[in-house]
Amino acid sequence: MLYAKADQRVLGYLGRALSLELTAVQQYSTQARLVAAWGLTEAAEKLGHEATEEMEHADRIIGRMLALGVAPNASQLRPAMLGRNLYEVLVNNHAFEQELVRLYTDATRHCAAKGDHDSRIFFEALLKEEMQHAEELSRWIQTLSEPGHVPVARDTNTGVTF
Repeated sequence: MLYAKADQRVLGYLGRALSLELTAVQQYSTQARLVAAWGLTEAAEKLGHEATEEMEHADRIIGRMLALGVAPNASQLRPAMLGRNLYEVLVNNHAFEQELVRLYTDATRHCAAKGDHDSRIFFEALLKEEMQHAEELSRWIQTLSEPGHVPVARDTNTGVTF
């Protein structure tokens, strides 16, 4: 039996983080398959890479939970957010990344206030990476929104080019 040696709010943040990171793995993996079906090979590869990065985050969270003496437990995965075209997929992903940024910001602040240096550093590293993901998504969305953007594919279901 494991013995928890951490602040209960820190454990709560870790549990929510694990649920969200595993949701992100499911979401990005599903989206990679979806956009591949649309013929967007490069976008599918990028989304597949994101799924791998989010799985690495989940793995780190599991390691942290075990180090703190608790058994990892992702409470519930959310359904994957898709979209009718690449633009919508990316907008959904950006919103999701912003949720992760808020969670890690709150967790970092709590740990700083409690003087939990190790957990603060742990959450700060995840925060930095999720902020980078959000920024990359913003740039990708902007590229698709620019006037003169040359569409790379046409969604046969909706007729939307992107």
